[in-house]
Amino acid sequence: MTTRPIVLEGDRLLLNYSTAAAGSIQVEVQDQFGQLIEGLALNDMEALYGDNLAEAVQWRTTADLSAWRGQTVRFRFVLRDADLFAMQIAGAS
Repeated sequence: MTTRPIVLEGDRLLLNYSTAAAGSIQVEVQDQFGQLIEGLALNDMEALYGDNLAEAVQWRTTADLSAWRGQTVRFRFVLRDADLFAMQIAGAS
């Protein structure tokens, strides 16, 4: 699933999700044209498992999206036997 283009106004991507025992969720960030943003690919994050109300997505080098604040991005989700209930772009805490 890929979101529509979104103007990024926060620093972190939080997810409310639930996966089956063998399920998982991964996320990558793309520019407004669907081109992958380096360092924020599916392969740059460990898959998420379990059940969480507000887990911050962590890629290998960062969870901080502030470098793309004000820019238009898309989020591509890969769900394997999982449910994504909500996503939130949150400010720094």
